[in-house]
Amino acid sequence: MADDLEPRSPKRSAERQPGPPRGSAEPGESGVFQTGSEADTEAAGERLGRLLAPGDVVMLFGDLGAGKTAFVRGMARGIGADPEDVSSPTFTIVQEYTGRSATLYHVDLYRLEPAEIDDLGLEDLVSTDGIVAIEWADRWKGRPDDVIEVWLEHAGEDRRTIDVRSPVT
Repeated sequence: MADDLEPRSPKRSAERQPGPPRGSAEPGESGVFQTGSEADTEAAGERLGRLLAPGDVVMLFGDLGAGKTAFVRGMARGIGADPEDVSSPTFTIVQEYTGRSATLYHVDLYRLEPAEIDDLGLEDLVSTDGIVAIEWADRWKGRPDDVIEVWLEHAGEDRRTIDVRSPVT
Protein backbone atom coordinates (compact mmCIF):
# COMPACT_ATOMS: atom_id res chain seq x y z
CA MET A 1 0.00 0.00 0.00
CA ALA A 2 1.42 3.37 -0.91
CA ASP A 3 2.02 5.69 2.04
CA ASP A 4 0.21 8.54 0.30
CA LEU A 5 -3.12 6.70 0.27
CA GLU A 6 -5.76 7.76 2.75
CA PRO A 7 -6.21 5.19 5.52
CA ARG A 8 -9.54 3.46 5.36
CA SER A 9 -11.13 0.68 7.29
CA PRO A 10 -10.30 -2.77 5.90
CA LYS A 11 -13.79 -3.90 6.88
CA ARG A 12 -15.38 -1.19 4.84
CA SER A 13 -13.13 -1.22 1.78
CA ALA A 14 -14.76 -2.69 -1.29
CA GLU A 15 -11.28 -3.34 -2.74
CA ARG A 16 -10.50 -6.09 -0.25
CA GLN A 17 -11.15 -9.75 -0.99
CA PRO A 18 -11.61 -12.66 1.45
CA GLY A 19 -9.68 -15.88 1.53
CA PRO A 20 -6.04 -16.57 0.98
CA PRO A 21 -4.28 -13.50 -0.36
CA ARG A 22 -2.21 -13.63 -3.51
CA GLY A 23 1.39 -12.51 -3.45
CA SER A 24 2.86 -10.32 -0.75
CA ALA A 25 1.55 -7.12 0.76
CA GLU A 26 2.60 -4.30 2.98
CA PRO A 27 1.59 -4.56 6.65
CA GLY A 28 -1.94 -3.20 6.97
CA GLU A 29 -3.15 -4.62 3.67
CA SER A 30 -4.65 -7.98 2.89
CA GLY A 31 -1.80 -10.31 2.06
CA VAL A 32 1.09 -12.28 3.42
CA PHE A 33 4.28 -10.66 4.63
CA GLN A 34 7.30 -11.38 6.84
CA THR A 35 8.61 -9.61 9.92
CA GLY A 36 12.11 -10.04 11.31
CA SER A 37 11.63 -8.95 14.92
CA GLU A 38 9.05 -8.22 17.59
CA ALA A 39 9.37 -4.52 16.71
CA ASP A 40 8.54 -5.36 13.07
CA THR A 41 5.49 -7.33 14.20
CA GLU A 42 4.35 -4.36 16.29
CA ALA A 43 4.91 -2.06 13.30
CA ALA A 44 2.70 -4.34 11.18
CA GLY A 45 -0.03 -4.08 13.81
CA GLU A 46 0.39 -0.32 13.94
CA ARG A 47 -0.07 -0.07 10.19
CA LEU A 48 -3.29 -2.06 10.39
CA GLY A 49 -4.40 -0.06 13.44
CA ARG A 50 -4.20 3.17 11.45
CA LEU A 51 -6.64 1.68 8.93
CA LEU A 52 -9.20 0.45 11.46
CA ALA A 53 -12.44 2.19 12.32
CA PRO A 54 -14.95 1.77 15.15
CA GLY A 55 -16.90 -1.42 14.57
CA ASP A 56 -13.99 -3.37 13.09
CA VAL A 57 -13.25 -6.81 14.53
CA VAL A 58 -9.79 -8.37 14.23
CA MET A 59 -9.51 -12.11 14.89
CA LEU A 60 -5.96 -13.25 15.72
CA PHE A 61 -4.79 -16.82 15.17
CA GLY A 62 -1.44 -18.38 16.03
CA ASP A 63 0.42 -20.61 18.43
CA LEU A 64 1.76 -19.50 21.80
CA GLY A 65 4.52 -16.97 21.23
CA ALA A 66 3.53 -16.30 17.60
CA GLY A 67 3.28 -12.55 18.22
CA LYS A 68 -0.44 -11.96 18.68
CA THR A 69 -0.01 -9.59 21.64
CA ALA A 70 2.87 -7.76 19.95
CA PHE A 71 0.63 -7.25 16.92
CA VAL A 72 -2.15 -5.87 19.16
CA ARG A 73 0.39 -3.59 20.86
CA GLY A 74 1.05 -2.12 17.43
CA MET A 75 -2.67 -1.83 16.72
CA ALA A 76 -3.03 0.18 19.93
CA ARG A 77 -0.28 2.55 18.81
CA GLY A 78 -2.01 2.84 15.43
CA ILE A 79 -5.25 4.10 17.02
CA GLY A 80 -3.39 6.46 19.35
CA ALA A 81 -3.51 4.38 22.54
CA ASP A 82 -0.43 3.85 24.73
CA PRO A 83 1.20 0.62 23.51
CA GLU A 84 2.95 0.24 26.88
CA ASP A 85 -0.46 -0.50 28.42
CA VAL A 86 -0.93 -3.57 26.21
CA SER A 87 -0.25 -6.97 27.70
CA SER A 88 -1.77 -10.38 27.16
CA PRO A 89 -5.25 -10.35 28.69
CA THR A 90 -5.03 -14.07 29.52
CA PHE A 91 -6.15 -13.65 33.13
CA THR A 92 -8.33 -10.54 32.78
CA ILE A 93 -9.98 -11.84 29.58
CA VAL A 94 -10.81 -8.34 28.21
CA GLN A 95 -8.62 -5.24 28.39
CA GLU A 96 -9.62 -1.80 27.15
CA TYR A 97 -7.28 0.79 25.62
CA THR A 98 -8.57 4.25 24.76
CA GLY A 99 -7.03 5.86 21.71
CA ARG A 100 -7.54 9.08 19.78
CA SER A 101 -9.61 7.43 17.08
CA ALA A 102 -11.37 4.64 18.99
CA THR A 103 -11.36 2.34 21.98
CA LEU A 104 -9.60 -0.99 21.45
CA TYR A 105 -11.00 -4.02 23.28
CA HIS A 106 -8.37 -6.75 23.55
CA VAL A 107 -9.82 -10.21 24.28
CA ASP A 108 -7.95 -13.45 25.01
CA LEU A 109 -9.91 -16.70 24.81
CA TYR A 110 -6.96 -19.01 25.55
CA ARG A 111 -7.97 -20.22 29.01
CA LEU A 112 -11.73 -20.30 28.47
CA GLU A 113 -13.96 -23.30 27.93
CA PRO A 114 -16.64 -23.11 25.21
CA ALA A 115 -19.44 -22.46 27.72
CA GLU A 116 -17.43 -19.61 29.29
CA ILE A 117 -16.87 -18.07 25.85
CA ASP A 118 -20.61 -18.26 25.17
CA ASP A 119 -21.27 -16.45 28.48
CA LEU A 120 -18.71 -13.72 27.77
CA GLY A 121 -21.09 -11.65 25.64
CA LEU A 122 -18.76 -11.23 22.67
CA GLU A 123 -21.74 -10.61 20.39
CA ASP A 124 -22.49 -7.46 22.42
CA LEU A 125 -18.85 -6.38 22.49
CA VAL A 126 -18.39 -6.61 18.72
CA SER A 127 -21.54 -4.55 18.17
CA THR A 128 -20.10 -1.56 20.07
CA ASP A 129 -18.41 1.47 18.55
CA GLY A 130 -15.01 0.15 19.56
CA ILE A 131 -12.43 -1.93 17.72
CA VAL A 132 -12.22 -5.51 19.00
CA ALA A 133 -9.10 -7.68 18.76
CA ILE A 134 -9.59 -11.31 19.80
CA GLU A 135 -6.64 -13.65 20.47
CA TRP A 136 -7.25 -17.39 20.13
CA ALA A 137 -10.21 -16.50 17.94
CA ASP A 138 -10.61 -20.10 16.74
CA ARG A 139 -12.21 -20.85 20.12
CA TRP A 140 -15.19 -18.58 19.39
CA LYS A 141 -17.65 -20.63 17.37
CA GLY A 142 -20.30 -17.88 17.08
CA ARG A 143 -18.09 -15.26 15.49
CA PRO A 144 -19.42 -12.88 12.85
CA ASP A 145 -18.44 -13.32 9.21
CA ASP A 146 -17.32 -9.76 8.48
CA VAL A 147 -14.06 -9.80 10.42
CA ILE A 148 -10.42 -9.17 9.64
CA GLU A 149 -8.37 -12.31 10.21
CA VAL A 150 -4.70 -12.11 11.17
CA TRP A 151 -2.77 -15.39 11.09
CA LEU A 152 0.69 -15.30 12.72
CA GLU A 153 3.26 -18.10 12.36
CA HIS A 154 6.78 -18.64 13.60
CA ALA A 155 9.17 -18.49 10.63
CA GLY A 156 12.38 -19.20 12.57
CA GLU A 157 14.11 -17.24 15.34
CA ASP A 158 12.41 -13.82 15.60
CA ARG A 159 10.83 -13.98 12.15
CA ARG A 160 7.09 -14.21 11.67
CA THR A 161 4.83 -14.80 8.71
CA ILE A 162 1.71 -12.68 9.00
CA ASP A 163 -1.32 -13.33 6.81
CA VAL A 164 -4.00 -10.61 6.91
CA ARG A 165 -7.36 -11.46 5.37
CA SER A 166 -10.03 -8.78 5.12
CA PRO A 167 -13.69 -9.38 4.35
CA VAL A 168 -15.66 -8.18 1.37
CA THR A 169 -18.23 -5.61 2.40
